[in-house]
Amino acid sequence: MTKDIIARCEAKGLRMTEQRRVIAQVIGAAEDHPDVEELYTRASAIDPRISIATVYRSVKLFEEAGILERLEFGDGRARYEDAERDHHDHLIDLHSGEVIEFVDPEIEELQERIAARLGYTLKGHRLELFGVPVKKSKT
Repeated sequence: MTKDIIARCEAKGLRMTEQRRVIAQVIGAAEDHPDVEELYTRASAIDPRISIATVYRSVKLFEEAGILERLEFGDGRARYEDAERDHHDHLIDLHSGEVIEFVDPEIEELQERIAARLGYTLKGHRLELFGVPVKKSKT
């Protein structure tokens, strides 16, 4: 996936400095939804010369180019993921902050039906559910 991000950046005409390549590598390797500070921590572990300002600028550039998708989970931090990842929805645990990715064919079908009933063809959507764990009784 890292090469895909770098290749997409290059295809869009973005100048890919060595530091931007490291940031793209970190994004491509992420299995979570890191914010800029977490991207900085990971990128600076690879190249200590990377500044947080470089990460902010690169993330903004990647987002504007459609390479990254910005996610808001209600905790005041923008998080990011590769914009070309397979479609999925998110369930955010309000106690721990854990973000659980899921795909549900019934939800996908329902959204299509709702759009059609309202006279639209669905071109995309974003679903984020916020919840707290159900306490399990001890048996």
